[in-house]
Amino acid sequence: MAIEPEKKLFGHAVFAFVINKDLPESQALACQESLEDNGGTVVRFHEKMNLERVTHIISETSDFKEYEQARLQMIPVVKPTWIMHSVLKQKEASIRPFTPDPKLIFSDVHLTCADIPSGDKDAIIGAVLAMGGMESSSLMKVTTHICALTLDHPKCQQALEKNLKVKIVLPHWFDDCLKLGKRIDEKPYLLPDPEVLRLNPEDALPFPTNEDIIGASSPHPDNLPLPTNSPVRRLTVFNKRKIMISQDFQLSSRTRKVIEDLIEGGGGAITNSVHNADIYVCHWREGRDYVFASRAGIDVGNLSWLYHLITNNEWTSPMRRLLHYPLPKEPLKGFEGFRITLSNYGGEARTYLENLITAAGAEFTKSMKPDNTHLITARKNSEKCQAADEWNIEMVNHLWIEESYAKSEMQKLSDPRYTTFPPRTNLGEIIGQTQFDPQKLEEKYFPRDPTPSPGDPKPLRRPVMHEKDRNASSRKSNADVAMGGQDDEIEKVVKKKAGRRASSRSSLAQVTTPAPNRRISAGKENDTPSPTGSRSAKEKAVSRLHGLADDIALYEKEKKRKGPIWGGERAANKVDKERSAERSSSPGQKHEADEEFSDEEDHNPKRQRVGPKTVGMKLLITGYKEWIGAAAKEDADKKKLRELGVLVTQDPKACTHLAAPNLVRTKKFLCALASGPIVISTDFIDACVKGKKGDLPDAEDFLLKDTAKEKDFGVKLKDVVVRAKANKRCLLRRVPVYITKELPNGAEYREIIEANGGTFSVYTGKVPSIKKVNPEEDEGPVEPVYLISGQKPDERKLWPKFTTEAKEGNMMPRIVDTEWLLDVALSQQQKWSDRYLVEKK
Repeated sequence: MAIEPEKKLFGHAVFAFVINKDLPESQALACQESLEDNGGTVVRFHEKMNLERVTHIISETSDFKEYEQARLQMIPVVKPTWIMHSVLKQKEASIRPFTPDPKLIFSDVHLTCADIPSGDKDAIIGAVLAMGGMESSSLMKVTTHICALTLDHPKCQQALEKNLKVKIVLPHWFDDCLKLGKRIDEKPYLLPDPEVLRLNPEDALPFPTNEDIIGASSPHPDNLPLPTNSPVRRLTVFNKRKIMISQDFQLSSRTRKVIEDLIEGGGGAITNSVHNADIYVCHWREGRDYVFASRAGIDVGNLSWLYHLITNNEWTSPMRRLLHYPLPKEPLKGFEGFRITLSNYGGEARTYLENLITAAGAEFTKSMKPDNTHLITARKNSEKCQAADEWNIEMVNHLWIEESYAKSEMQKLSDPRYTTFPPRTNLGEIIGQTQFDPQKLEEKYFPRDPTPSPGDPKPLRRPVMHEKDRNASSRKSNADVAMGGQDDEIEKVVKKKAGRRASSRSSLAQVTTPAPNRRISAGKENDTPSPTGSRSAKEKAVSRLHGLADDIALYEKEKKRKGPIWGGERAANKVDKERSAERSSSPGQKHEADEEFSDEEDHNPKRQRVGPKTVGMKLLITGYKEWIGAAAKEDADKKKLRELGVLVTQDPKACTHLAAPNLVRTKKFLCALASGPIVISTDFIDACVKGKKGDLPDAEDFLLKDTAKEKDFGVKLKDVVVRAKANKRCLLRRVPVYITKELPNGAEYREIIEANGGTFSVYTGKVPSIKKVNPEEDEGPVEPVYLISGQKPDERKLWPKFTTEAKEGNMMPRIVDTEWLLDVALSQQQKWSDRYLVEKK
């Protein structure tokens, strides 16, 4: 009998390391040895990270290029200490306490409580667990903090006797950290002689040093960094990357030459086209190049960020530090007229805040007068603070200006986070930790154009115009079109596209001339009835062609022009794609688009209709790496697919096929899976794009096969698709599912629930939410009701009330984590196990 080989701890895992100053290569080598001894596979250091292959990323920081994409693909990112804890337990440790996510401020904290009242103890433990920490009832070797009021407790005595490296802190430290949402220094709270109890809040306190704003205190530094192209230290951060430097800096030719030499000497290249760039450096958040780069996923930063890369020779995200990102040209809404001054900040922190205030659109003043509107202070103790109280001037800490700038809108002064001042802490120690909210930036500065789907209404038509008005409008120069708003330009190109489709019939247009001063609209013509009835479709088409003649000429001219994102050929391709999708996706729309020339084609049976094939496949794509940061390639590939009869859709209900590189649990994959589509590999897209023109590969030859992930998730994809077809998007029909409002990415879970026919609600506990079932009328078994929750204190408070409401409604309460929903949606069956319960985590 064959003996099954022993399964090793990391036998299923592939690890990638992020090597930087926080995790040097020597430390990574030691970690690699531990991983390989336990069956793990480690990707070569400094190799480009392939997220399709990697299962875990080891990093001391979240500041690396692939972090956001890894988070979206639910790939765990953990610190090296996770390896040690997993090896010691011979079981994979929980991910959350070892994440480098800066939002989880207690991720390195392993807490045990001493002489703390039970109510306060539960609140502190809940907060630590919710913010990434761990807790144990007894003192252990891995314990980092003891929460106590005195040193009399046995845990404190034991820690002192054994000289353990553990910090004994007052509960006030946890309270102040939670109020600020930031982790401050424990020193003023350390027993046996905490400063917060021994000294007065107004006693002197030195200015703290802060590394987070070094090299990021000004958006436009005056001096170049020190040269790094020496034999001792070669510049490598730009290796194999193309950089475009915008003209809005107005750099001198000498300075620009020095920067370009540094980049090229380090293996990088300078480009003058944003379409070819990997990095785009500019000063303002405006212009076609900025919008294109931002939408395409190209790194966009300012000169300060570029200098920071040169100085440190290490990649960092331009969104990591607020003044490393281009500035808004217009003041943030609400900041006009503000006069702001500072207190209790010194050195580079003060310079940083001065520049941040100016960048937001307010006026910075060195001195304070009654006409000042705001005082930003690191401590609530100074002459300016006293004056602010007397003159009724708003007094806040720096988090208010930082978060307002990061979210591109003024934050409410009533938020207690902005008015919290710990008694013996200078808040300058946490300055510079706030990062941009990418979603807010996108919404305000480079919103993506809405992509029409089959169910969308047709675009609004132009108002009726006289012929002379049309001729006047068509005489605009190319420069006027290029500098106009993008939405206006798109509308113009869409309307001109109608004329392009008719241009092949120009000979017909030369035969007949339209009546003078005819009013023409994009819809039905305003004809005068003739004695013999309505005009023929052919005459209508000819009349339209003459009315659009000038627009056709301008369209053809614009199409040949190479330029920014919405210029020339790119705009034409985009419009071709959108009109093709609209025309082929809906029978009603298709008929409306083609009816102009239906009579003509009937009279000319030998003429072949020119256009894309009828849609035979509606394809939803997720995780296709070839399109990441390559908008131009994406558009070109989608056009080729459409020519083969494949319509790329974003609607999970409409798709007939789902393409993915492997079995994943992303929102798009799970929502589309509920429709029971044919699941294929993204290799099908490569075959379509690179194959012989006009030949559509057989999708059956590209069915997705991923036995490793099937084993990990405990499913068979073939069986899942069969069940999905049978479920008909009703897997969770009449299953009430609630989520807490604090649950991250709640909107994505909502889409998954509703895609499977479930009933979604946000549970707040303020009013009875669970519909009661009459036990006399319902003779069947008690039905479950689900609450998807995290471990935050505010969420835990809802559990008892939810349980009570469910039982009163004759329903079975189940408080679960997100794994339950992801497993149910992926398997397409209502599976249950007690391991999903959050109370057992």
